[in-house]
Amino acid sequence: MNFELTEEQQMIRQAARDFANTELLPGVIERDEKQEFPKELLNKMGQAGFMGMMVSPEYGGSGLDTLSYVLTMEELSKIDASASVIVSVNNSLVCWGLETFGTEEQKKKYLTRLASGEIIGAFCLSEPEAGSDATSQKTTAIDKGDHYVLNGTKNWITNGASADVYLVIAQTDREKGHKGINALIVEKGMEGFELGPKENKLGIRGSDTHSLLFNDVKVPKENRIGEDGFGFKFAMKTLSGGRIGIAAQALGIAAGAYELAKKYSQERKAFGTEICNHQAIAFKLADMHTEIQAARLLVYQAACDKDANRNYDMSGAMAKLYASKVAMETTVEAVQVFGGNGFVKEYHVERLMRDAKITQIYEGTSEIQKIVISRGILDR
Repeated sequence: MNFELTEEQQMIRQAARDFANTELLPGVIERDEKQEFPKELLNKMGQAGFMGMMVSPEYGGSGLDTLSYVLTMEELSKIDASASVIVSVNNSLVCWGLETFGTEEQKKKYLTRLASGEIIGAFCLSEPEAGSDATSQKTTAIDKGDHYVLNGTKNWITNGASADVYLVIAQTDREKGHKGINALIVEKGMEGFELGPKENKLGIRGSDTHSLLFNDVKVPKENRIGEDGFGFKFAMKTLSGGRIGIAAQALGIAAGAYELAKKYSQERKAFGTEICNHQAIAFKLADMHTEIQAARLLVYQAACDKDANRNYDMSGAMAKLYASKVAMETTVEAVQVFGGNGFVKEYHVERLMRDAKITQIYEGTSEIQKIVISRGILDR
């Protein structure tokens, strides 16, 4: 067992930390309040190499391992979870899915531009009546020979307005159940494709989340990913890796809140001494540090499983389940350490607390993770 990061991984972590502090920290409160993420920041993340970290250099990516990606996600999430979820979706759900299962033509047409950050992508699975139950797709893609006709609605889509390429999961043959589902590449601007309302969210407010409406959208047959009926398996395999990214996001949110709370406790005085000298606060910090380190080891293990080509369904689910729990608990305690100031936006911890909640919900709720884990340990 080797717990040491390579020199390259340490450099990547430091680069992400520097970027977060110099580029993301300024204006993060205002972006949260205004629910916006400027295009120039997206461009800077692309220029920094964050948008196609695991993509092969052949397609314009950085060719890095999953652990390097996780380290980057952790550092970005300490400062701005809205930025990190953009990175997560583009890397884990869109680029990885296209590189692993897409045709050479699809990779050349879409992946190279996605990996460089020239354009960004969105992953479209959830629907009004098909969130955790992903088999109950109401969106349909009717086979018309050389194209599909796409109809339906997708909900809670990250990068909904800012994306240029959308991976849409839809039902082609309902009688076949999950084996009748396909994954299609849809481009912004296709006739009949409309953007629905922007969601007014509790957290990650800088990330644009929209519903998407498809009304007789003609999607060329060459835009299908994989063989006919591969869509559900594509979605599940892609989400397994996506959960590692969200686990890293949750880890970063927790670590960011802890670091703020620790610093504040060493500056704030009460009863004649810094509050970190009071056992009530010191023990909170001890618990937070321990839980974060435990979560970090689970997240790193899942990343290493993926890099070693081992099955990472269960380790990814455990990492997301536990890291998201730690993120929620740590941010609540961080607000408590700050006292009244923790309830005020300028101290950042209230935003981190709001951001933490979504990590227990998207890319598979905590309850879904327990299903994955229980099936894994019972070998079903």
